[in-house]
Amino acid sequence: MNDILHRLEEKRAAARAGGGRRRIEAQHKRGKLTARERLEILLDPGSFEEWDMFVEHRSHDFGIDEQKIPGDGVVTGYGTINGRLVFVFSQDFTVFGGSLSEAHAEKICKVMDQAMNVGAPVIGLNDSGGARIQEGVASLAGYAEVFERNVLASGVIPQVSLIMGPCAGGAVYSPAMTDFIFMVKDSSYMFVTGPEVVKTVTHETVTQEELGGAVTHTTRSGVADLAFENDVEALLELRRFVDFLPSSNRAAAPPQQCRDPADRAEPSLDTLIPANPNKPYDMKELIEKIVDYGDFFEIQSNFARNILVGFARMAGTTIGIVANQPMVLAGCLDIDSARKAARFVRFCDCFNIPIVTFVDVPGFLPGTAQEYGGIIKHGAKLLFAFAEATVPKVTLITRKAYGGAYDVMSSKHLRGDVNYAWPSAEIAVMGPKGAVEIIFRADLGDAAAIEARTEEYREKFANPFVAASRGFIDDVIQPATTRQRLCRALAMLRDKRLANPWKKHDNIPL
Repeated sequence: MNDILHRLEEKRAAARAGGGRRRIEAQHKRGKLTARERLEILLDPGSFEEWDMFVEHRSHDFGIDEQKIPGDGVVTGYGTINGRLVFVFSQDFTVFGGSLSEAHAEKICKVMDQAMNVGAPVIGLNDSGGARIQEGVASLAGYAEVFERNVLASGVIPQVSLIMGPCAGGAVYSPAMTDFIFMVKDSSYMFVTGPEVVKTVTHETVTQEELGGAVTHTTRSGVADLAFENDVEALLELRRFVDFLPSSNRAAAPPQQCRDPADRAEPSLDTLIPANPNKPYDMKELIEKIVDYGDFFEIQSNFARNILVGFARMAGTTIGIVANQPMVLAGCLDIDSARKAARFVRFCDCFNIPIVTFVDVPGFLPGTAQEYGGIIKHGAKLLFAFAEATVPKVTLITRKAYGGAYDVMSSKHLRGDVNYAWPSAEIAVMGPKGAVEIIFRADLGDAAAIEARTEEYREKFANPFVAASRGFIDDVIQPATTRQRLCRALAMLRDKRLANPWKKHDNIPL
């Protein structure tokens, strides 16, 4: 027995050593942690249960059969984050560059299957050179097996990808199908084809960072949700993020004990809206003043900044927030903001997270770039997402809600459950000045007449009371009482049940 135990410990030590000290030191020199060091930070101390530590590849081509390392380049298993069960896989760049073999893929698929069975999130720490070339089509088949599980798990359990190194070629499509993608600055990148191929085909000269780095994907493409400074910050923020999420679509997000009074007044909100309707204000200030402890976990903070999305809590319960940001493009909806918000709304609806929407939107951004880019279809994505959502939906109009953008932003007509407005709200087909110039175009030469007509239009339509008289607004509330009113509405909606007509699945305008 002692001999067997000794052999067991030797094999465990070999697996823990990964690619060996030299490769581990090289990993550290790049500013990166090893696969196991990352799991030590991500998971609660002592909670990790590893699976398939002794799995090895089965390839015999090109001399690779002479190199076998237990674990085969990925560490898999389960553990807890703040006491909650999660399944994880962490690719080990020190072993064959973290490349995916048939056995490597099988290990990932095993934890994904079990996560589906028990209803727990899957977190992937990606750091891989791609498909293992020596295995040819077997490694490609392995990727496809992972992709299939990403699709089946979508909307069933939360899937989070943390890109902590290279992720290129076909490897990018697994993270792309997960719910959230986080990256690390200067050490992670994602692209379908690398700089060398790009230069050969299109004659463009571009670096890895410019082509697919964390800053590129969080500011220009919107592929990634957040970028962090280093591995440690990324892992600690991921621990915080997971706390907002439910374990599966059959469970509620874990409630937190809340000492922030639900009826807390915030008098400063009474003066948040500027007297000049064309002057911006920071919507994030409103959000942080009414959510529990001012704790707002913003998603995609550097992409499509004219709309804010993220998670917070009210009275201890997780909510999803969608809000126009008047500080950027006056809060107009455009292609990127519609895509960003629609994706977020659909995630919240998948996992039974109530949605609170803050509206200050003058309309859709005009211009040929938007029309040629398909703003009609992209804007319809957000409309579709809000309309199909069956979770509790509470909406607050703070100032402008003009035209079709009023409808899109979780209006009462899209089955909004509770729709409030501040006294400063303006709900109309368009702004007073533009409306008057169309209706009374014959009087355009008379400035005094136009001004009088503008004031008449403002009194008639640019306020919340016409909409309230039709029941489209449930109440016009005092800004200082916003937290209290939203908390009460969310508490009332806690047991809401609403079903869409039976269908195999919908056909969202992609």
